[in-house]
Amino acid sequence: MLGNRQFYHETIRKIIVAFGTLFNDIHIVRKNNSGAVIQSMKVPLAYGPKQKFLARLDQDADLQSKVAITLPRLGFEIQDMQYDPARKLNRVQKFKKVKSSASNADKLDTQFMPVPYNLGIELYAMAKQSDDALQIVEQILPFFQPDYTLTINDMTDMGIKRDVPIVLESVSYEDSYRGDYGDRRAIIYTLSFTSKFYLYGPVTSGKIIKSVQVDQYANVQTEAPKREQRYTVAPNPATADADDDFGFNETVSFFQDAKTFDPATGEDKS
Repeated sequence: MLGNRQFYHETIRKIIVAFGTLFNDIHIVRKNNSGAVIQSMKVPLAYGPKQKFLARLDQDADLQSKVAITLPRLGFEIQDMQYDPARKLNRVQKFKKVKSSASNADKLDTQFMPVPYNLGIELYAMAKQSDDALQIVEQILPFFQPDYTLTINDMTDMGIKRDVPIVLESVSYEDSYRGDYGDRRAIIYTLSFTSKFYLYGPVTSGKIIKSVQVDQYANVQTEAPKREQRYTVAPNPATADADDDFGFNETVSFFQDAKTFDPATGEDKS
């Protein structure tokens, strides 16, 4: 696509996995009238739309059935994805990284700056008892003021880690109980989040330039122009990698011959 080879950095997948991990260890307790704990349970979490869980509830009217979907539970899904111009980076700048393996020590990976996007995600807290739902919500809201920041390995190949804010936008409430005796009640809190992340383009590999040579000619209009001067630049030390702290050696040579440099052989020829 667009003249590039196939690439997939799993960025959106990493965001979804990290988001789900935030809410994967929420517990609730139930107490009797004397305040003693009679039940403690971990709230299950799954990726999927809210309508899927509600349809499962409606299909099983038997409140005692062991195969009915259990409440409370948490579900989440992607809602939308939008470009964020406020976080736009300089499109001509690049990330650079030298290959770490000995066989590729003279290779340099480059990648253009990423593109900012906002990912809308909704989290559903579903319960049949109001107290269960409130326990879930109160274990989530205090951590978002209004954002919670995750550190994600954005680009493992380039060694890039980035902080990704998860912003809580709104909280809404819904009670699906309609009054029929056979209906199962589902209290639903919907928490809307926005994840501010970046999408990366392809990584390009190339050789590292370790020396530059420029020959200057006095009169290029003649049939066989004579070179007058050669300017050479090389890193100091010569063993420096692209991401090292190094200087340069500059050399200027003068000639009176009519030779030319052959890049294929690396020699001067008449």
